Amino acid sequence: MTPPHLTDLPIRALTVDDLRCCADLSEDRGWPREDHKWGLLLAAGKGYGVDAPDGRGLAAACVVTSYGHTYGKPQLAAIGMVLVADRYAGRGLGRRLMTHLCDGTLKGIPLTLHATPYGRPLYEELGFTATGQAEMLRGTFRPGPAAERDSTAVRPAAAEDISRIVHLDAEVFGADRTHLITRLPAFADRLMVAEDRAGHLTGYAAIWPNMETHVIGPLIARDTACAQALVIGLAATTSRPLRTDVDVRHEEFAGWLKDRGLSSVAFNVVMTRDIPGLPGDWTRRWAPLTVAAG
Repeated sequence: MTPPHLTDLPIRALTVDDLRCCADLSEDRGWPREDHKWGLLLAAGKGYGVDAPDGRGLAAACVVTSYGHTYGKPQLAAIGMVLVADRYAGRGLGRRLMTHLCDGTLKGIPLTLHATPYGRPLYEELGFTATGQAEMLRGTFRPGPAAERDSTAVRPAAAEDISRIVHLDAEVFGADRTHLITRLPAFADRLMVAEDRAGHLTGYAAIWPNMETHVIGPLIARDTACAQALVIGLAATTSRPLRTDVDVRHEEFAGWLKDRGLSSVAFNVVMTRDIPGLPGDWTRRWAPLTVAAG
């Protein structure tokens, strides 16, 4: 019996039980395993994968995180962690998976993703256009003057803050992310909020473990000073190097992070399909939870 062609293999739903195979796939392609992040994405989103015909885990995988459902249809869906095992690379499997999603499962739904230079040509062929750019920064954070640290009031988030965070996040992100935001207290090592003198919520941010680093994201803030104060507060809770992905339009903030010890690692292109750009207020959106979830 002739085995099926690689691109004819069935695409199936992934669950949290597939977490180890997903992490193995990341490692196979030279990425960090990122078990912790995979766990969140598979719980808050929907994973899709192709089982390897040789029986060794997954041949390909990706995760879709949907937001702001209206009449059962998402207002926006983010595609991330698109991976093909090295031994099957260049044989159309990534295209097959993306086509299945874009022209099938997610057809008619506005889509977004962060593309590496390697993946961008495929996404452009599938109808995605570049609408922005994010710079990945990494390094050991060095605190600045005491006056800088005292410029905005920040504190650890309490249980009663979650509903306020969800409300602010929906306003800034442009779609409801309750199913993701409510998982932050368990996922992150620390969740902090910023308030003005009247006690109004002006921002929030989380820091979560990712291999040998701590990632700061999401980062929502009213202005640069607020974003800086949240970073300072979170950085004080860890001795690990920090990593974050900053919208390149926030030049002053990115420059400040570099002055504090972080260096540029890579740039990813923000791409969208069936929508001219991301919804919400980019001026208050400083860093995503992860580029894999938009």
